[in-house]
Amino acid sequence: MLCRSAIHLVEGLADHLFLLTYVFQVGDRDDSNLYITMKLKAAAEVLRCIVTVNENPEVHGLIVQLPLDSVNTMDPEKVINAVAPEKDVDGLTSINAGKLSRGNLGDCFIPCTPKGCMELIRQTGDMAGKNAVVIGRSKVVGAPMYSLLLWSHATVTSCHSKTTDLAAQVGRADILVVGAGRAEMVKGAWVKQGAVVIDCGINHVPDPSRASGVRVVGDVHYPSAKERAGYITQVPGGVGPMTVAMLMENTVQSAKHFLKTYQPRKWNISYTKLKPQKSQPSDTTLAHSCTPKTIGQLAREVGLFSKEVEPYGTTRAKVRLEIINRFKAQPDGKYVVVTGITPTPLGEGKATTTLGLAQALGAHLHVNSFACVCQPSQGSYFGVKGGGVGGGYSQVLPREEVHLYHSLGPLRRRSVEGPDSSPLCFRYIFYFSRGPCNLCVGHKHAQAAFLDCLKHPHLQGELCRSVASEVMAVLVLSTSLEDMRCRLARTVVAYSRVGNPVTTEDLGISGVLAALMREAVMPNLMQTMEGSPVFVHTCPLSDIAPGNSSILADQIALKLVGPEGFVVTEAGGGAETGMERFVDIKCRASGLCPDVMVMVASVRALKMHGGGPAVTAGSVMPKEYLEENLTLLENGCIHLKRQVENAMAFGLPVVVAINTFSSDTGAELELVCARAKQAGGVEAVPCSPWAEGGAGAVELGQAVRRAADTPHRMNFLYDLEIPIVNKIRTIARSMYGADNVELLPEAQRKSTLFSKQGLANLPVCMAKTHHDAERKGVPTGFTLLVRDVSVHAGAGFLYASVGWVSTEALMRP
Repeated sequence: MLCRSAIHLVEGLADHLFLLTYVFQVGDRDDSNLYITMKLKAAAEVLRCIVTVNENPEVHGLIVQLPLDSVNTMDPEKVINAVAPEKDVDGLTSINAGKLSRGNLGDCFIPCTPKGCMELIRQTGDMAGKNAVVIGRSKVVGAPMYSLLLWSHATVTSCHSKTTDLAAQVGRADILVVGAGRAEMVKGAWVKQGAVVIDCGINHVPDPSRASGVRVVGDVHYPSAKERAGYITQVPGGVGPMTVAMLMENTVQSAKHFLKTYQPRKWNISYTKLKPQKSQPSDTTLAHSCTPKTIGQLAREVGLFSKEVEPYGTTRAKVRLEIINRFKAQPDGKYVVVTGITPTPLGEGKATTTLGLAQALGAHLHVNSFACVCQPSQGSYFGVKGGGVGGGYSQVLPREEVHLYHSLGPLRRRSVEGPDSSPLCFRYIFYFSRGPCNLCVGHKHAQAAFLDCLKHPHLQGELCRSVASEVMAVLVLSTSLEDMRCRLARTVVAYSRVGNPVTTEDLGISGVLAALMREAVMPNLMQTMEGSPVFVHTCPLSDIAPGNSSILADQIALKLVGPEGFVVTEAGGGAETGMERFVDIKCRASGLCPDVMVMVASVRALKMHGGGPAVTAGSVMPKEYLEENLTLLENGCIHLKRQVENAMAFGLPVVVAINTFSSDTGAELELVCARAKQAGGVEAVPCSPWAEGGAGAVELGQAVRRAADTPHRMNFLYDLEIPIVNKIRTIARSMYGADNVELLPEAQRKSTLFSKQGLANLPVCMAKTHHDAERKGVPTGFTLLVRDVSVHAGAGFLYASVGWVSTEALMRP
């Protein structure tokens, strides 16, 4: 049997250092298999070590000692060329050798021994016009020596062991460099009177008078040659010390070159310069017009090592959580959270503003910036609201691949988080929690009942949003792999007949869950249209879960940007819901505190909140939103005022970003800015990230930087130790404007049960809208009805399902 094994080792500094080795094996002998495996492991380990040093900014020089002393044969050329050219202080890589042969001496590293020889020769006088002979053609000495002498204007002859009449060639040499590796092959009688002789040879010859039995000699017979040469190096002690000195010089040169472009904690990142069109194409057309950087290049630009990144194609990658340990000592960057007014059916650009702000900070204001957004939910791109990944010139690329995370998720186990690797888990948990289970003592019986549920066809194809969202919420709120495992273990999937909760740990499947999620927990690295880095990670439902991107994505991004950088993340929903959950649930779990809140509003959304006509996706926009209407806008600004006050309740500076549309007038924008500042916003800034990308959000970026420097201290809305109903009441009154709350019987029963089970100290996620969607402006004077209270014990929060009833007429301005 003829068996061929192909080994692909993808490492290195270029987009990929692609080393392809073919091993042809005849037969299938165990000893041959073991030998080949050992060779491949040895080669892979060498390359991995080289790549690690290549990427370490604290190392400026790397040499590979030749010959490679290994039991397993390795190609030295491939090993040498794995070294980054800018760290190849031995000057042996093909790139440096090629530049030397072409005369680009100022743009390459010169091999140390030839460089030392040239320094010695320069001490003897000018080389121009001299006859030079180089004996030897090795890549280490002979070949580079020939090029150096040639570019120093000498007339150079290359000789070797096959050269005829070598003595005659040597006799014409004004400069003689010998590196043939043969002991004392050049005789003194061959040397031209007064010649410069550089002996690079190191040979051992027998010498009984020495304790070692050998002595070191060069390639030139030194005793006779020194009588004729004008200058000559001895062996040992001649070229050797110069080689070491030149190695040190090359290393210093490498460090100086690095420092020319290096700025402490500042990325060396390239951005794409956009050319916005007046007649702007569709989001999809714009996305297709851009060629994103390779994900390998982007990862290197933001300081990630190859071993910390798992590429999926050329435009997206998973980032390993070990990166947090490497940057443990580095202070975090500035943390900016983008929220908004209560969104309208068409969406008002929260994601677009998030991405545009990140582009403005990075590409235009030249500070490290990272965006962290959720994966788009199904509703975000099936005819309702925006695309979920920004729009116009502020969107995530490649656009289709973000959406494929959902549409192709179940078929791509290794590609994404929840929907790819976990629907099976979600459905099985659902079957168990909803099926005809008869739980008995002992998890083996529970497992049997769990499996028995799968046999009921009437349950096939259903999906439990509650458990599915909880597992995704676990991904959002986990701070490490171990934390995720613990959260999954305490996830409640059913209750026994006596009312005791049954967890995945009870069923013995928590380990399986954790294994399923081991890749899902790693954030997805992608990029914006301008080449700014963005993490696209997790997509929890924003009604029964926080609706934010993951804590781990934020943590990694905050370390990567450094203390002077900015991370811009998004809170799902309006400030009264998404922002409240972000602070009271996510920030409690992460221990992170935002530095600035950005409140996104738009003129047309405020007109809608001011009593404008209903808008339906796909229908013609009513004229009230296309023409100036200051009365509607003034009425709607009371909603903006309330949302700014909601955001300020957490003790953080608020910057209002007015996402502009072509139909907005100057008077309308002035009115919104004035009302936003009167409400307490530190600044109010019109921006156009959709039409201009980062350039349209520069003023917003400057405002955010100023706000981040203002003194602030974040506070939570409620204390975790107060009763469940008091937490709900605090949220309803502070955020929604309710007079009171009323727990219906089921909600009262659950609250009492959870309190007895020791779960009352969890934060509360208010599920679903808190009032009638037809009520605009600032609803007040109502009682919030709480229909049910449920628990996500694994994720670590309670969620209250609410309804709405008015006790008095809606108050309007």
